[in-house]
Amino acid sequence: MLIERYAEEDVFARVPQVAAQTDPVLRQLDRLLDDDRLFSQVKADLARRHPRTLGCGRHSTPVEVIVRLLIVKHLYQWSFQETEDRVNDSLVLCWFSRVYFEHVPDDTTLIRWAHFIRPDTMHALNDRVVELAAQAKVIKGRKLRLDGTCVQTNIHHPTDSGLLVDSVRVLSRFVARAKPLVEGTLAKTAEVCRSRVRSARQVAQKLHRLVRRAEAGKQQQERQADQLRTLYQQLITTTEQMVRQAKQVRTHLIHQAEKQAERLLAEVQPLLPLVERVIIQARTRVLEGKQAASHDKVLSLFEPHTRLIPRHKGAAPVEFGRQVVLDEVEGGIVTRFQILESPHEHGQGLQALDHHHRLFDHPPRMLTGDRGVHSANTEIQALTAGVEVVAIPAVGKVSPLRQAVERTRRWKRAYRWRAGIEGRIASLRRDYGLCTCAYHGQEGMQRWIGFAIIASNLRHIAQAQVTKAAKKQAALRRA
Repeated sequence: MLIERYAEEDVFARVPQVAAQTDPVLRQLDRLLDDDRLFSQVKADLARRHPRTLGCGRHSTPVEVIVRLLIVKHLYQWSFQETEDRVNDSLVLCWFSRVYFEHVPDDTTLIRWAHFIRPDTMHALNDRVVELAAQAKVIKGRKLRLDGTCVQTNIHHPTDSGLLVDSVRVLSRFVARAKPLVEGTLAKTAEVCRSRVRSARQVAQKLHRLVRRAEAGKQQQERQADQLRTLYQQLITTTEQMVRQAKQVRTHLIHQAEKQAERLLAEVQPLLPLVERVIIQARTRVLEGKQAASHDKVLSLFEPHTRLIPRHKGAAPVEFGRQVVLDEVEGGIVTRFQILESPHEHGQGLQALDHHHRLFDHPPRMLTGDRGVHSANTEIQALTAGVEVVAIPAVGKVSPLRQAVERTRRWKRAYRWRAGIEGRIASLRRDYGLCTCAYHGQEGMQRWIGFAIIASNLRHIAQAQVTKAAKKQAALRRA
């Protein structure tokens, strides 16, 4: 029979059913996120945006919408702009994010709100997700394994010449922006606010061409080394001149009350000490031929918290980022993450035990990790705390008694279970962007890692519940 149109229907009335048909995991995720404690912890951070944010002004984007959109972003590894577009085009995601027929928040709005979420809140959110996993009987906290990985910062490969050119470029941009503010009070404004980027880049290009041109013979190599030091001296001199110009401009901006002057001062105050360290670092390493300690090196002006992480692997001997330790229990749930100051995990086993006891009110039966987790008192204190099996290989020369312990079937079985965390780390790096942090600063890295782990944990809980429900339905059909 020929018909003209379908009967009118409320679109959102059937969206939950459509979501359950298209993605059962998303339906379970919606139930998990329907938790007031999750949003109340974030609400306290978002209220710091302005002293009267809670009681005055226009209605903002709801806290529930912000949290759900951020989880969707990390769940599918989308950018902020892509998250806005995808949610705007999908009824299911509009329902899941609780946007409904309202305007989807702009990507810049979401960025500004996300910036106020503190690292402590990220840890508290993950602890709450672990509690939800325990309530859903996905985990019981009987086993605990931990390992470390490197989360790289989004920087280019650091070189002394590159850092010097970056320093000149950023300081030249600062004096150019400050020029209209200091023209009436600063003598020789054109000379002080002069940009030296072109001079620095020309010297850097000569350096790169010289390094690429390999010369044979001892005399030729010595001549090349002398030319290299001469060019580096020119680049360092240009950078020092730029620092002096920036300090003169900063001195005149301090006495001004304009908001633009305050913003420029806030940008340049932490930058000048870093540039001075870059100059000292280049002079020490290149001109004097001395080695600098890895923890004292400046690897980036824009991500100063970056560390040099030795990997001891052929494909990547070193990486530039931060070492992060992860704790995982059975069920694929990551219970804790911590950014380390030094690139090793010694003594992290005891911190993992303390955190595990706070979450589950009992110690795990099994604690396992690789040699990097080993410390002098880890095994003794873990056994004293009630852990039955501690499978952490000893470091250095092993006594016959220790060899006998590590050859027992119980110890080997526990240590084999440890290998599973390597797959979890690979999944976090591949599926949730833990390979390279796209947020700025150490607090941004805390948010990036936290949301990646929370998204992974929520998906595992939802998948476990979907699997459990499917098994129940299959059992009922068989009965």
